[in-house]
Amino acid sequence: MKIALVNPVARRAEGYHTIGTRIPHLGLQVLARLVPPEHSVEIIDEIFGSHDTQRLLEGRGYDLVGVTAYSSGSTRAYELAAICRGRGLRCIMGGPHASAKPQEALGHFDSVAVGECDEIWPTIISAAAAGRLQRQYEGKLSDLSAGFGAADQARQPINGRYDVGCIQTSRGCPVGCDFCSVTRFNGTEIRRRSIDAIVDEWNRTTRKFLFVVDDNFFGVGPSHAAWAKELLRAIIRRGKGRLWFSQTTLNMGADSEGLRLAYRAGCRGMLIGFETFNATDLQQYHKGVNAKALDHYRQRVEGFHRAGIAVFGGFIVGGDGDTEDTVSDTVLRAVQIGVDIIQVTNLTPLPGTKLYDRLLAEGRIFAADYPADWERYSFVETVFNPKGVSARRLDETICELRYAAATEPWVWRRTLKALWHTRSLSTAMFVHGMNQGWVRLARHQSPRDVERFGKPAGGKRMDKISRSFRLALKPATSSG
Repeated sequence: MKIALVNPVARRAEGYHTIGTRIPHLGLQVLARLVPPEHSVEIIDEIFGSHDTQRLLEGRGYDLVGVTAYSSGSTRAYELAAICRGRGLRCIMGGPHASAKPQEALGHFDSVAVGECDEIWPTIISAAAAGRLQRQYEGKLSDLSAGFGAADQARQPINGRYDVGCIQTSRGCPVGCDFCSVTRFNGTEIRRRSIDAIVDEWNRTTRKFLFVVDDNFFGVGPSHAAWAKELLRAIIRRGKGRLWFSQTTLNMGADSEGLRLAYRAGCRGMLIGFETFNATDLQQYHKGVNAKALDHYRQRVEGFHRAGIAVFGGFIVGGDGDTEDTVSDTVLRAVQIGVDIIQVTNLTPLPGTKLYDRLLAEGRIFAADYPADWERYSFVETVFNPKGVSARRLDETICELRYAAATEPWVWRRTLKALWHTRSLSTAMFVHGMNQGWVRLARHQSPRDVERFGKPAGGKRMDKISRSFRLALKPATSSG
């Protein structure tokens, strides 16, 4: 058989996927590696655009099309399924959205795979080849120590080329945030690949810069930290030179040994979900690891900086304690505690999360014309009624931030500040590249924002945001 693996992208937020670094869809590379040798496989990734997808699906003689999608991409996934079925191509959907909404997905696809598919994927291929594809398959949490989780690092999409590499050392997260789908899809236990297998794949990658896509690289307890340090020592001893960034929790900032090892192993940045400076909202999000450290946010950031590692801070707005001033307040405070790269996104109730269930029960979700409205669940639009501010007003304040990001001359200032804090040129250049990407994204989105809300008129919120950009060269002040 000839198999296509497809990553559909939500068009309403296409710029967020298609501008900047082209990061691999690791799940497709993992599945590609598991295809038995008697079959062939190709990847189509719509981060390179959707204009060629239909032509490729219709013209390359595929026998089976596998589609994975987050909720924002499911609307597009269903369109692709209609194209495939119209041509007599069998198609199967997996991934987080299909796992949360299997009956909905079955209304569009021939088959649905629920949960992690590593171990059942060869069975699915065998059934499809024999003409006995079942309507639904149930995966399980894979035993990564048995060899699952490795990716076909050499596999590139037929419609583009990735410019970084991705690798995964573990799956699962014990934090269990109210808004996060990871715990339901990948479990509460952190499952690890063998260190030898990780180092082997690390050395086989051809890219010099990697995204280590673990949900929580350092974990939340002593045993988690001990394993992470063991891996870092192995990379230092046996791994080829790679620069990389990953995702972790705030507690890593207090572990000086782990941070020093991470830098020596090539880490130059960590994405940390700060989420909010509001203690009540942190408790509601079940983000206990942050709630305990709220008064020490700045000290944790300084811990990363002392080791030479930049902090990519993720913040969400739309919680019950947020107001129309939350965006400007958050950005200012993030700059004050020394965050190098700031990401502000809309709180989004993904299906399968406790947040979705709660807001749905309270009748607060208004973007509920499914499946069309799934495309709005892209973290750049409010799809429910917040308590402290209207959805439109909240979106307008985020647009003010993007407008300032697109017009203020701030990127080099933040680069120089990162160099001062970390004393690492390679870290400062990582910060520079990420912030340049934010500017490109803001400029791409700005005309749409102006069309929707008009040009920002100034005022206290805009003054505070502009002040945040002007603070870029000043040292971090005040604790969070």
